[in-house]
Amino acid sequence: MSTIASFKDLLEAFRSMRCKKRIAIVCPTDEHTRDVALQCASEDLAEITLIHTDDDTQWCRQLQEKYPQHVTTILAGSPDDACRKAVAEVRQNKADVIMKGLINTDNLLRAVLDKEHGILRKGNVMTHLTAAEIPGYDHLLLFSDAAVIPYPDLTQMDAMVRYGVNMCRRLGSDTPNVALIHFTEKTSEKFPYTIDYATLKERADNGDYGSVHMAGPMDVKSACDAHSAQVKGIESDVTGHADMLIFPNLTAANTFYKTLTLFGHSSNAAIVCGADAPIVVPSRADSAESKFYSLALACVAATSDRN
Repeated sequence: MSTIASFKDLLEAFRSMRCKKRIAIVCPTDEHTRDVALQCASEDLAEITLIHTDDDTQWCRQLQEKYPQHVTTILAGSPDDACRKAVAEVRQNKADVIMKGLINTDNLLRAVLDKEHGILRKGNVMTHLTAAEIPGYDHLLLFSDAAVIPYPDLTQMDAMVRYGVNMCRRLGSDTPNVALIHFTEKTSEKFPYTIDYATLKERADNGDYGSVHMAGPMDVKSACDAHSAQVKGIESDVTGHADMLIFPNLTAANTFYKTLTLFGHSSNAAIVCGADAPIVVPSRADSAESKFYSLALACVAATSDRN
């Protein structure tokens, strides 16, 4: 496949999918989610199931009547019921991706995590993955976890690496460069996650993640700027060319996310990985464009025999 180095490339990959993904959209009440649903239907990009309450019935039926070949609707008794119905669509192999509209993320994830009727299999880790298009950086930069796991342990970091590396390969990087982020290059028991970093590197060296370059601890600047790494005497295949950053905790990753958007003028897309289907959980403040990028990322990430 060709390399997906920008959101323009991502949208081209989304639009060129041979087999359209099936997307369950929960509570499409807000304008931006509706814009995304309308764009997908009008451009024949995906099969859309709108799972709505009485508040959204009129708009959903109008979209279905306009694009009956691409849009179906399901009436739910409440927002929580809409979440359960979306999860059921995945369990019944009727949806490849879930996207939330105007509903709290906690409500949706509660249905996803339900022990009897949810879609997170025992032993799997659910984590948040962001892709950022940053002015001046020559490819999309992935990082975890900015929204779900407060203080990832070794098992959770291992899952973050696996999901990120898999996504990098879907974006066209055969040997992803993974940087393990810390404020210095030193491993110290004062920062237990740096000990976990050493274990992750051992696993990478043993081939647990396939073909991958992994290095760290290192700071973000060394990971993404070759000159900074050279000045500090850090030499690896990763420095200056990172495809994926693993952050030690949610606070660091979320701060990086917000700083990129505010001061770095980046465009971001994000999904939740680990369940039986990728989940798009945008913020209510996200633009229609950002939500569309996130949906495209989820569709590229989705695994299905229908590809």
